Amino acid sequence: MASVEPGIARHYDVSGLEQRMIAALADMGVDVAHPRASDLEAVDEFHIGGVAATKALVEQMGLKPAVELLDIGSGVGGPARFVANSAGVNVTGIDLTQSYVDIATGLSKRVGMADKTRFVQGSALEMPFGNASFDAAMILHVGMNLPDKNKLMSEAARVLRPGGVFAVYDVMRLKDGALTFPLPWASTPAISFVATPDDYRSAAAASGFSVIAERPRGAFAIEFFATMRGRMAAAQAEGKKPPPGVGLIMGDEARTKIANLTAALEGGILAPVELLLRLG
Repeated sequence: MASVEPGIARHYDVSGLEQRMIAALADMGVDVAHPRASDLEAVDEFHIGGVAATKALVEQMGLKPAVELLDIGSGVGGPARFVANSAGVNVTGIDLTQSYVDIATGLSKRVGMADKTRFVQGSALEMPFGNASFDAAMILHVGMNLPDKNKLMSEAARVLRPGGVFAVYDVMRLKDGALTFPLPWASTPAISFVATPDDYRSAAAASGFSVIAERPRGAFAIEFFATMRGRMAAAQAEGKKPPPGVGLIMGDEARTKIANLTAALEGGILAPVELLLRLG
């Protein structure tokens, strides 16, 4: 994994990203000097479905206040802040990309959530946490960059306490078919490791997890991107700036990445899938 990690970190490292996010919020009329966590949702949820997908996943986890939650591949911190706010939990995020960790930390400070969220740099396949450190964990659109799903599951099992829930929301392969690059998580096949739900289930079982719920979200994803295209077209027709969204974090090739992903979704080759796993 060490050989591909630098390439993955570079793929996500977008120059000037925090400034771009703040500018997008200002264009939306947000008081960027005093933003609320909910104001950031338009720009800090980098996965299919945005905050609606985060909410749908987290609602199934049964989180109680003061629970210690781990967000694996925490990005710029949107899901961590959402869960900390909505469920009253303490969230630790880990991400491979240092600039994301810095942005996540800075945004949490901006919205007064530095006490409920913390972010560290590190690999999902070798996490810098002690055994049984967390009550629950989640991973949103990260597994596509992880070549070893068995190692992901064994690390999650190691850092979770017995009975802990691990919520997975990743893009998975549902049938054979060629993928066109770039995609949101990979510019080339060299850093893309999309796996099947079977692969995830087998890796989970090998580490002591049982599946307590599973839901394919392909139709939800197709509708999400159709809605996004409609909003962009409407804004263009009115001569306005398009609303920000998942493309903001994807850099200059955002339109191509989204088009390639949409084609794979509509062809039934890929779909985001929710898996709720319980340890022990």
